Amino acid sequence: MACTTLLVGRLATNDGSTIVARNEDGEDFSFDPKKLVVVNPEDQPRTYTGVANHLTIELPDSPLRYTCTPHADPSNGVWAETGINAANVSMSATETISANARVLGADPLVVYQPAQGKPGDADYKPEVPGGIGEENLPTITLPYIHSAREGVQRLGMLVEKYGTYETNGVAFGDANDVWYWENLGGHHWIARRVPDDCYVVQPNRQGIDHFDLADALGEQHDYMCSADLAQWIRDHDLLMDMPAHEGDTGETVQGLPRYFNARIAFSTYTWLDQLYNAPRKWYLCRRLTPSDPRFQGPAPEFGPESLDIPWALRPDKKLSASDVKDLLATTYDGTEYDPYGTKGTPETRHQYRYVGIDRTSECSVLCIRPNVPVALRGVHWFAPASGPFNTAVAMYANVTTMPAYLDTPTAVTTDSLYWNNRLVAGLADPQFFESYEPIQGYRLNTMAQGYQMLHETDAKLMALAKEGTMNLDAMDDAAVQAELAAANQALADSVQAQTRSLLGTVLDQRTVAMKNAFNMNDH
Repeated sequence: MACTTLLVGRLATNDGSTIVARNEDGEDFSFDPKKLVVVNPEDQPRTYTGVANHLTIELPDSPLRYTCTPHADPSNGVWAETGINAANVSMSATETISANARVLGADPLVVYQPAQGKPGDADYKPEVPGGIGEENLPTITLPYIHSAREGVQRLGMLVEKYGTYETNGVAFGDANDVWYWENLGGHHWIARRVPDDCYVVQPNRQGIDHFDLADALGEQHDYMCSADLAQWIRDHDLLMDMPAHEGDTGETVQGLPRYFNARIAFSTYTWLDQLYNAPRKWYLCRRLTPSDPRFQGPAPEFGPESLDIPWALRPDKKLSASDVKDLLATTYDGTEYDPYGTKGTPETRHQYRYVGIDRTSECSVLCIRPNVPVALRGVHWFAPASGPFNTAVAMYANVTTMPAYLDTPTAVTTDSLYWNNRLVAGLADPQFFESYEPIQGYRLNTMAQGYQMLHETDAKLMALAKEGTMNLDAMDDAAVQAELAAANQALADSVQAQTRSLLGTVLDQRTVAMKNAFNMNDH
């Protein structure tokens, strides 16, 4: 399975933004070229048919404009993945997660069944479309929501109606809230709001732990779920918590405990989880909350293979977009598990699945900034290819087109940020320490320019708004969009020049290390 998600509430960020971020990782030996584009309302389909599931869905006739990161090659579907819409709502879909046999037996996945035989034959069976999945979710959800809460509700409705052929975790953000949604089996789901002063690290495993069933079925302040969740749990004996401890109030909802551990009920606890999923959560949580004694000492409560680290934790310091990008690029830096490090042994350095893995197609850090006017709030940081070797480019989302340098072709070219970063990674990986300094300098400079561009453009447009020449309280002011597009383009041009320079540097370093090198000074 693929991807790592990092979510941050608004009180845990340096500028009050909500952050929804994810590495979109391909399956084993999969390196899907990705691009950053804008889908305008006239380009959004009104009838959508998935490639993998053969399911056709009629969509509303009033879509919003949105950014997204689809496959460069659309032959296997759109796979729009991440984006920000014109209501300043972000969406990341999906974090592939696991479910246990009890859940899948209680509500089987809705898998595509191809036709059998030929029409007219006695034993002919027509094809049966599958449910919805990662290929489809942003396309059928993001253009139609105006808040993170609406995102949870629409996606829940779609899964209840069509089912799903896989288990997924999906995140939504707006200026106030971040919500994380998980489907349980084919038609059921739960969701939990990220506490404002907390972060969530989510690997490929069902992750929500503490769940308040009364809130989910009532006021829905911090929890939501499918309407029949309680009956479904009860009918299939899905709860796994031991009886309440002494002092517990014993509150119940529809015959179930009000509070229960959803992870224990619905997730998996396997050897694969210990090697593939748990280490990523352990490392990032230990980095972000080093003061937590449960991560410290010679025999800490939480180690690399711990499967019950809390879903949400409070960071020791506030986070920024660049912090999040760096965290999602890590390979367990400074530990015995780092494949580029010198600690441990060759075995420990390849013991666990990394966060910044070779097959990352792109990382998106989606920021909704509440402390600027509406037209400036959405910023889509786009970092294509493998995290340890790339940079993230800050793009205003309130535009009608993105720079061509981010629109990836299917063929390898140096006129594409994705392909340039993929080439740098391939060349630099065997000589990590030789290339480390120029790559880190490149990342530092380009991301600093992103912050500078945002600061200067914000200030310029707010000054113009005071003069009455443009309206920053609306998302459709053409003059505003033109200024934002120009700022995006200027940054992309600068990043393009610096990326080409980095590629040349890494190529030179790699060339002089070729095995057929022969220098008379050596003799």
